[in-house]
Amino acid sequence: MTAADLEPKVYIVGAGPGDPELITLKGSRILRSADVVLYADSLVSGELIASVSPGAEVLQSSGMALEQQVEIMTAAVKAGKSVARIHTGDPSMYGAILEQMSLLKLNGVSYEIVPGVSSVFASAAALGAELTVPELTQTVILTRAEGRTPVPEREQLRQLAAHHCTVALFLSASLAEHAAAEFLAAGWSPDTPIAVVKRATWPDQQILRTTVARLAADLREAGITMHAMILAGWALDPALTDRDQHRSKLYDKTFTHGCREGIDADG
Repeated sequence: MTAADLEPKVYIVGAGPGDPELITLKGSRILRSADVVLYADSLVSGELIASVSPGAEVLQSSGMALEQQVEIMTAAVKAGKSVARIHTGDPSMYGAILEQMSLLKLNGVSYEIVPGVSSVFASAAALGAELTVPELTQTVILTRAEGRTPVPEREQLRQLAAHHCTVALFLSASLAEHAAAEFLAAGWSPDTPIAVVKRATWPDQQILRTTVARLAADLREAGITMHAMILAGWALDPALTDRDQHRSKLYDKTFTHGCREGIDADG
């Protein structure tokens, strides 16, 4: 398929976290070629939207209810047009796309998801952090603190935090006090490192390093209440790069794998 011959369907595209260069090549091609572009205007870079086709119909979704969005997308596809539904980050993470897909399917409209760079990974990159550090943590939990949107009973933050691995909290900056209390209740040390990245990869990106005990107070002082990723756990300790302590087996000269024969430790 060339850039000019998109199928008449809805392309649910992840635009990435903010930096316009972090959209995928496929996502960029679709954005530049679609007949109709419906985008999350408060979260997607205007520089990206400026790259749409000169003849494209461009619509902002922030003031629309779900039904209005689906009605627009359905009418366009049934008229033989391609639609780029542009979401921030990766649409499969807190993108509210299931409800769109359900109604599109009921209307007989085809759709395709195009993944994007999630804010969790953009935040880790901004921090210069590896979230899965050998012998320290090999698990990352992606979740949110419970607010207006309920969290299933088995997914309460206290229960998830009991694993003592890296935890990434989406949409939780305004619930920092509750989140910190849940970490402490799960047995986390008050001095466990936490890093908060507001508007990761945007020009006004803001990074805050704190601890479980100081999280709520430091966020209040910084005025961070939204558009922030909270990353918690010892993998966020900035001092990890100051010591050569945690090595994987991947590049261990004594470790044999499919691409390399290990050598004796004394060799």
